[in-house]
Amino acid sequence: MKKILVIGGTGAMGVYVVPELVKMGYEVHVPSMEDVEQVGDNPKYFKCNMKDIDTLKKVLAEKYDAIIDYLVYPEKEFHERYKLFLDSTDHYIYLSSYRIYAGDCPINEESARLLDVSTDKTYLDMWEREYSLYKAVGEDILRNSGYKNWSIVRPAITYSKRRFQLVTLEAYAVVNRALDGKKIVLPKEAKNVRGTMSWAGDVAKMFTGILFNERAYGETFTFATAENHTWGEIADIYHELMGAEFVWVDKMDYCNIIGENNIQIRWQLEYDRLFDRVIDNSKICDVAGIKQEDFISLKEGLRLELAGLPEGFRFEDRIGINERMDKYLADKGLV
Repeated sequence: MKKILVIGGTGAMGVYVVPELVKMGYEVHVPSMEDVEQVGDNPKYFKCNMKDIDTLKKVLAEKYDAIIDYLVYPEKEFHERYKLFLDSTDHYIYLSSYRIYAGDCPINEESARLLDVSTDKTYLDMWEREYSLYKAVGEDILRNSGYKNWSIVRPAITYSKRRFQLVTLEAYAVVNRALDGKKIVLPKEAKNVRGTMSWAGDVAKMFTGILFNERAYGETFTFATAENHTWGEIADIYHELMGAEFVWVDKMDYCNIIGENNIQIRWQLEYDRLFDRVIDNSKICDVAGIKQEDFISLKEGLRLELAGLPEGFRFEDRIGINERMDKYLADKGLV
């Protein structure tokens, strides 16, 4: 039985990947910052901080056959860790992001990256703090490592029981406000822009499809469905499924609500969600042996996940977005 380490395996993608690996007959170990109820012997959960390098070395000493890594590392952290990963396993799968792509449409694995083609100096100077940039830097570290036992994966927006997205909003705004009968503020500039959202259950099959696959070593893959919709159409799906109501406002008003002048919120909007994100997923489908018709549709996937939420459940809003959105709507007389 091969042994797999899934770092970040309790997150939105991991909660589907882990049971898929168990079903395939692997022994799966999942470190977590939180206590996780252990049911049976496989998967095996254990509490620790994998961002602590001494803890990481201790865990990797077990020599896993494969490591799937969902954590986020700025450049310095990844430089300190990448050899540990590559020396400790036969196959290391690194989570990048489709956000690294510039504005090509459709997107494939050869599409230009923002890190390579952007002329926005203010944005590029954020490379130590901006998610899309240090994911691209991490890719380059692996490519220049001299190793070949890695695969880079670039998921598009992936929804599951843990995450429900709309433009840059997350579940604590989208789901909570819809369930509470409150209007949701969205940027009008995004309404007719095309986005791609993939179900985590389908993305899990992409991960297992490249695991120990010789065609995947030293390769990069975009993990996504080919289905796409405008953000206005995606909002309509949430309206149909949950009765969600929306107010479309200027993007700067929206950014101030979401991040109170946090410039990284603006980069996420302008350098991702305001690009048409249409995915050519032929490479991952070919290598993993999946067909587009095997994927669940966005409407049915959201219906499935929303139906699974416990009655009365609400996602925790730790950053005050709902309070700011309530105040904005009240000040504008739009409640």
